[in-house]
Amino acid sequence: MESLLKNAHRVVVKVGSALVTNDGRGLDIQAIERWATQIAELQKMGREVILVSSGAIAEGVLRLGWEKRPSHVHQLQAAAAVGQMGLVEAYERHFRNHGIGTAQVLLTHQNLTDREQYLNARMTIRELLRLGIVPVINENDTVATDEITSIGDNDTLAAIVTCCIHADLLVLLSDIDGLYTANPHTHPDAK
Repeated sequence: MESLLKNAHRVVVKVGSALVTNDGRGLDIQAIERWATQIAELQKMGREVILVSSGAIAEGVLRLGWEKRPSHVHQLQAAAAVGQMGLVEAYERHFRNHGIGTAQVLLTHQNLTDREQYLNARMTIRELLRLGIVPVINENDTVATDEITSIGDNDTLAAIVTCCIHADLLVLLSDIDGLYTANPHTHPDAK
């Protein structure tokens, strides 16, 4: 990992829900502070860092006072909309402690398959990086249901963003130990 990072100028870091939430019940603020600190160190080393972060739905469920994650898509979308505010607020506060600004970038796969929107997203992210801002990217779950209804979609989003902005390195941080054919938490036969 060190040798990959040593030669990488532009890095996309994807942080999964299990690493930014308290077992799916709200945000793990200490974890977010650790991510902000580590990314600040990367910036000090001259790296440009783009953060793709999960966690909005878990934070929304907590803020709405729901006992458990709902199963209906419209409720998940509402939770994502409410939780996105807390997710961005937490990142903004902890990056600010390091003198770093942040920007919220909400994307859908449709945004990244439409050529004009793809180019607009790329130019916006590049400009944010030029300004020393850490873009915090997430799926726009209030209008897209891909991530809500499938597993690992922020991984795919992070990979597309990596290609879009010509990043040198993509780091997927997750509680899953490797690549599987399905989610090993729910599919014990996954290989």
